[in-house]
Amino acid sequence: QVQLVESGGGLVQAGGSLRLSCACSGRTCGSRHMAWFRQVPGKERVFVAAISWIGGNTYYADFAKGRFTISRDNAKNTAYLQMNSLKPEDTAIYYCSAGSSTWPPTAMNYWGKGTTVTVSS
Repeated sequence: QVQLVESGGGLVQAGGSLRLSCACSGRTCGSRHMAWFRQVPGKERVFVAAISWIGGNTYYADFAKGRFTISRDNAKNTAYLQMNSLKPEDTAIYYCSAGSSTWPPTAMNYWGKGTTVTVSS
């Protein structure tokens, strides 16, 4: 089994930055794609960014390009999402996920419980 725990969320002013972390524990953490999603209450969960389990290939949603950077440290079994130039519309619960054998990933098998990001005006 794989367990994911997000951290790093919080309150930040518009234009500021946050770095989210996702710690993965389990036998296959190092051999899975990892991705970040976000969800605003009352709206659907949307894809943010993904990184392949090998090679460091990345894929971003249009709204994340140029502002967000996904990375991973396989030695630490941790994925990161660096978010810069944050906007109030980035306010959401951010979820870490792992899985999917396809690239770009089309499905994720495991999910964290989420970390809340709030961007004030």
